[in-house]
Amino acid sequence: MAGCGSSNPTTVTLSVTISPKRGGLTESQTLPLTASVINDMAPGGVTWSVSGGGSLSNTASTATLYTAPNSPGVVTITATSIADPSKTASAIIGVTDLLGVFTYHNDLSRDGTNSQEYALTTATVTSTTFGKLFSCPVDGAIYAQPLWVANLTIAGAQHNAVFVATTHDTVYAFDADASPCQTLWSKSLLPAGETWVDWNDVDTGDLQPDIGIIGTPVIDPASHKIYVVAKSKISGTSCTPAASCHHRLHALSLLDGSESVAATDITSAITVTGTGDGSSGGLVPFDPLRENERSGLVLSNGIVYVAWASHGDITPYHGWVIGFDKSTLQRVATFNANPNGDHSGIWMAGGAPSADSSGNLYFLTGNGTFDANTGGSDYGDSTVKLSTAAGLSVAGYFSPADQAILSADDTDHGSGGAAILLDQPAGSPHQHLLIGGGKEGSLFLLDRDNLGGYGGNANPPDSNVVQKFSLGNQIFATAAFWNNTLFLAGWGGPLQSFSFNTNAGTFTAPASSQSTNIFSRFGATPSVSSRGTSNGIVWALDFSQYCTQQAPGCGPVIVHAYDATNLATELWNSAATAGNAVKFTVPTVANGKVYVGTRGNIPAPPPPRPPPRANWTPSASCLTNSVLFTANAVANRRIVR
Repeated sequence: MAGCGSSNPTTVTLSVTISPKRGGLTESQTLPLTASVINDMAPGGVTWSVSGGGSLSNTASTATLYTAPNSPGVVTITATSIADPSKTASAIIGVTDLLGVFTYHNDLSRDGTNSQEYALTTATVTSTTFGKLFSCPVDGAIYAQPLWVANLTIAGAQHNAVFVATTHDTVYAFDADASPCQTLWSKSLLPAGETWVDWNDVDTGDLQPDIGIIGTPVIDPASHKIYVVAKSKISGTSCTPAASCHHRLHALSLLDGSESVAATDITSAITVTGTGDGSSGGLVPFDPLRENERSGLVLSNGIVYVAWASHGDITPYHGWVIGFDKSTLQRVATFNANPNGDHSGIWMAGGAPSADSSGNLYFLTGNGTFDANTGGSDYGDSTVKLSTAAGLSVAGYFSPADQAILSADDTDHGSGGAAILLDQPAGSPHQHLLIGGGKEGSLFLLDRDNLGGYGGNANPPDSNVVQKFSLGNQIFATAAFWNNTLFLAGWGGPLQSFSFNTNAGTFTAPASSQSTNIFSRFGATPSVSSRGTSNGIVWALDFSQYCTQQAPGCGPVIVHAYDATNLATELWNSAATAGNAVKFTVPTVANGKVYVGTRGNIPAPPPPRPPPRANWTPSASCLTNSVLFTANAVANRRIVR
């Protein structure tokens, strides 16, 4: 009998995959998901289920649309094989109730913390689960921190949006999640016959090559407006006379970039009484050429506050704070930090003044004349508290005992920013605290209810502060504060964390942990993401190769992510995947992504008097489950600043 032959048995394994596997959503945001079954058998396909809230458009198809719940948390969406229910795949989605990052370093306290981050955890930020997602083209460098707003209806569709501003005086709104990049709208703030300022116009290479929007804008979520200051000049001029330079405050709709009220032109028509540098006839004018709007804007109690410093210490200049009504953009308050002297710029490496619950403003000034200790009105190298109850008036100050030495040696007290700490419980040694520091490398913890005045009047010197301790490196940054821990990186030092002792009301020094890598050039202003008091991640940028003539080189910004409980544990870094670096940039963390401004692929510094740049088209770039905007812009200052 003839045989039928034989064959080896074959094992067929059924498996389920799902895409995406993880991500972040805002409340009520939708997410399409797809599943595939390898080696599927009849009847085939999958069924869907969700744990943690929200809804699915269908439960028996290979594709479904998930709608997030109206409450924050972590959701698991599971696809189950119909042919073999033991085979499943799941997606883990973090749903956030964060409404937006509306201002520099997250809030008016400038603590740099987003504690409503459910998608990014110490387990999900790894080299295999986190990486670059997309990039977005823009027309110039981005010095300002990107801002983020949830659930905006733009052109009839709902978007999470990220807003960036460039040195070519353009504001962009991008979809914060779309890959490839989706531009929602853009708005040029250059009037007819004007262009951005060139670095040669201001006689210094502290910002290169172009100068337009530099300071971080501020968003009013109630009116859906973004406020931004743009610097420009009359085309064909070199900003001389100074009247050909302009600073304009704009209020743009978040929905389409339109302006419902005319921009306010901030010019030399603004004066204060004084005999200081550049004064005439007993008045000190605002100089639109020399003043640099480097600090972030503040929105507090219906007033937009804007602060100025200088371009590379080229005189005459003064530190100014000017307030504008948010509805009319009319000027309502003016303060000059040095009306009878010189300098005292307010720049804080791009940091914004802080504001407390009473509306008081806090900031640090740079080198300049100081005579407040003898009844004068000059506040060089000082931490200043301004009351906003009736215009702007000094309600307190602190200046280190060695102020004169700091000023003479260009060791600005105000090279770093002021971050208000969370208020301590009633009965604490000092309930309302403020911390900041500068090039000297010392951090000063101050009582906001009594800043202390001049440290030279205390015995021993500077004993009028709550605490003074050394970071070990010069400070060109604003600290972040989370879970009673302060995070900061100085020039040439590691990122460090300092624990706050709630009983003593002071920080414990030396540092409780530090990163293994060094931030070689200017340090870093960190940001923190967390799920409440857990899963803290500290994000810090190494922008040391920031591509101007002052920089040691030109290369990509490096994004670092650390475990907030132990900075020696680096979770992830971007290596060379981002665009070229921008000085003093700050990461924005929201909804499972991290947004970072860069100068795109623009290489080396330009030669003196660069050629016309009409066809220059830089690009922006976005980072992974973090988005990195490698748009073109960088905040540069004189190398010693």
